[in-house]
Amino acid sequence: MATSPLSLPVAEGAPRADGKPRLADPCSVVLFGASGDLAMRKLLPALFNLRHEGFLNDHFALVGVGRDPMSPEQYRHKVAQDIARFLAPVDQALVDWIACRATYVSGGYDDEATYARLRDVLAADGRPRSALFYLATPPALFEPIVERLGASGLAAEMPGVWRRVIVEKPFGHDLASARALNSRMRAVLAEQQIYRIDHYLGKETVQNILALRFGNGIFEPLWNRNYVNHVQITVAETVGVEQRGGYYDTSGALRDMLQNHLFQLLAVTTMEPPSSFQAEAVRDERLKVLEAVRPFGPSAAARDVVRGQYGPGESGGQAVPGYRQEPKVNPLSQTETFVALKVLIDNWRWAEVPFYLRTGKRLPTRVTEIAIQFKGAPHALFRDTPVERMHPNWLVLRLQPSEGISLQFEAKVPGPRVRLGTVKMDFSYADYFGRSPSTGYETLLYDCMIGDATLFHRADLVEAGWNLVSPIQAAWQAQAAPPVEPYFAGTWGPAAADELLRRDGRAWRVPDA
Repeated sequence: MATSPLSLPVAEGAPRADGKPRLADPCSVVLFGASGDLAMRKLLPALFNLRHEGFLNDHFALVGVGRDPMSPEQYRHKVAQDIARFLAPVDQALVDWIACRATYVSGGYDDEATYARLRDVLAADGRPRSALFYLATPPALFEPIVERLGASGLAAEMPGVWRRVIVEKPFGHDLASARALNSRMRAVLAEQQIYRIDHYLGKETVQNILALRFGNGIFEPLWNRNYVNHVQITVAETVGVEQRGGYYDTSGALRDMLQNHLFQLLAVTTMEPPSSFQAEAVRDERLKVLEAVRPFGPSAAARDVVRGQYGPGESGGQAVPGYRQEPKVNPLSQTETFVALKVLIDNWRWAEVPFYLRTGKRLPTRVTEIAIQFKGAPHALFRDTPVERMHPNWLVLRLQPSEGISLQFEAKVPGPRVRLGTVKMDFSYADYFGRSPSTGYETLLYDCMIGDATLFHRADLVEAGWNLVSPIQAAWQAQAAPPVEPYFAGTWGPAAADELLRRDGRAWRVPDA
């Protein structure tokens, strides 16, 4: 009889003697939605990368759960195929290591028998195992899956055995639904068992913001209203909605990107120094920032928020349809594919410093960056030289597609005259540290396996984000709301987005390609 991939000895995770970070705890990763796009493209490659980097415990196991009928042998074959497909080239021995530890449970997500079979699999060696349940499913299934995990006893923890649930976005569709979902999940799970994921916070550069600010004496003293002119946060995509039109037309950029990704990038960038890097200390400071954001009343929502929708245009040198011509999209849709807004944070550090946030689809470049412009030096010293004006200093934190940091400053051009030229110092993670795991999920999966919730959202963080966007939603749903503003595919959004900065005497930075 073949040995079950789950009937392996259990050992507690512990610090490694070689000084490297501890191994992930021995556990089973249970993927609900095992044959879905997220599991194939991101989660399985992330697990492979973790093993490649030496972070997965030898007593790791993988359990796929899905509606598709499939034998454990077929699922193991699929796991190997998916990893090789989305991570090429790969070490076949590592692929086999993951695949041989995989098994599959087939059944409906609302069927009690599915959870009974899952319970048997997790106790295949006669004892319960720690388990990470990843809900890579549509949001409508979050609540029923959690309720059945509770009813079947699968959510219950005991000494030495933890049970944690990772929930994908969107977490609710407005403030009321987010509160309701939080309440229903906490009827089954303790808050410390719930890991609300935002893969942007798994990016190396996002984490490096904390190291950059708090690990270097030259940056933190400048990180405030005395030295910062303004900050721009851009999350740009070149793709359209493609085959997600049915979902996207009920969501839009405000719910899909702003409420979670952009506001959390804002919080990490502007938070006060935490008392430690313990999860609750860091999350407390992120929450304080969101609570200090100046609310968007009706007038502010009309003045400081721009919504746009892409029309026909060009992307990558090819003609592309407009949003309303995409499959499963209402031809009269007012759903926004672009949002830009001005944010003010009413606290001592950032009073009156504007933060300009924008995100959109069918933009010219795929890029995510946080760009900090510092206040200029006075021109007085150079008034009798050919230097006509001083160019601003920029510190740019790139999150994708290439992660890194650049600093732009002025230097004298060689020669007898006093002339200034702009110089850019650029740091790339790939160049300096070599290749690193690239899906954005490695850190988050590993952190959940060791019980570190620093980069995950607490219930109050989720609700704080919805509390900020709810007035904007209400303003857009009012009868007097102006229609969504069109922009050509392949451009940087509607003209009103440029006007948002122009009236403050500023302009959007053009990100590096």
